[in-house]
Amino acid sequence: MNWLAVRALIRNDLRIYATDRRAMVIGVLVPILIAAFFGYVFGGNGNTEPAKIPIVMVDEDQSAVSRAIVADLAQDPLVTTQSLARPQAEQQVRAGKIQVAVILPQNFAADAARALFGDQEKPNVEFLIDPSQTMSGRIVEGALVRRAIQEITRAAANSASESNGAREFSVPYAISTTQVTSGRNVVYNGYAHSFAGMTMQFILLAGIDAGIVLLLLRERGIWQRMRAAPLGKAQFLLARTSATMLISMFQFTLIYLVAIVVFRVRIEGSVIGFLGLAVALCFMNSAFGLMLASLGRSAPATRGIAVLVTLLLVMIGGAWVPSFVFPKWLQQASLAVPTRWAVDGLDAVTWRGQGLSAAVAPMGVLVATAMICLGIAIWRFRWEE
Repeated sequence: MNWLAVRALIRNDLRIYATDRRAMVIGVLVPILIAAFFGYVFGGNGNTEPAKIPIVMVDEDQSAVSRAIVADLAQDPLVTTQSLARPQAEQQVRAGKIQVAVILPQNFAADAARALFGDQEKPNVEFLIDPSQTMSGRIVEGALVRRAIQEITRAAANSASESNGAREFSVPYAISTTQVTSGRNVVYNGYAHSFAGMTMQFILLAGIDAGIVLLLLRERGIWQRMRAAPLGKAQFLLARTSATMLISMFQFTLIYLVAIVVFRVRIEGSVIGFLGLAVALCFMNSAFGLMLASLGRSAPATRGIAVLVTLLLVMIGGAWVPSFVFPKWLQQASLAVPTRWAVDGLDAVTWRGQGLSAAVAPMGVLVATAMICLGIAIWRFRWEE
């Protein structure tokens, strides 16, 4: 093994990377900006006030109960309400200005009270929902149920036992919500997840560039001069893999330094697990780039396919939005891609505060994926061309 030649190739790749200052800045600054945006949208570091769901209440009953329900719902911290007639409500939802319109029909209070204590037909409360905001409809439905039951049963109980001076009905329990993070009184930091996802995405995109460089060497005739040097196939592949891995580690380090210093992302769990995941991710990235170079025929075509594959891996892996919002089948399917394991592993050792054991399986998946990519690269690499 000609270690002198290997070190020379690594230094040359690092020098080329360092001289392109614009690419360096873009490779670090862009993922930071995107991660900051997604992190802020998903709650930031606990100081961001959540956006309220804009809804319209259409009260066609105009009873004391329906008015009380509308008034109670207006106090809900998750929604902001306004009252309109049905035609205006439909128009607002259709235009996308309102996410949900709730229509309380005529005789709603009387029919609901009879249905509460008997077998009478239940009144139909109509929800007009923006199709792109179905989750908002479920949230509003839950908020409405609690307030409607409280007001309807209170009115029914008061009416049935008014002469006895009975106490007003109220929901017989209270709800308190606790965020389960790395410890008590530790607020969830949404930036932790977004930085995990965006760091992985842009490191993988850097791996694509490393593979494209090899294809360009072939197209520009530089390949023949490299083959004339005292350098074998194994030495060349080792040098390229090492250089790409070092560049990926450099990006990873800078991005997470900003995350820690500026956005207060903390490694609440295993530091060793975090470092192991970083190395495993960068190793997989370098092997991925090398595999692209071994399979690709031309730089433009390979770049287009590789970017598409990378974006699909990142999207399915839960880098853009957490995987728990996926449909159940997609949550299961995403476990087949290494990006899901990388994001879950980084989440585990940062804001979830879990130990080294939580990082072992993700590291194993990343290293196994890297070895598969490396095997394909060695098998298909055309050194003699």
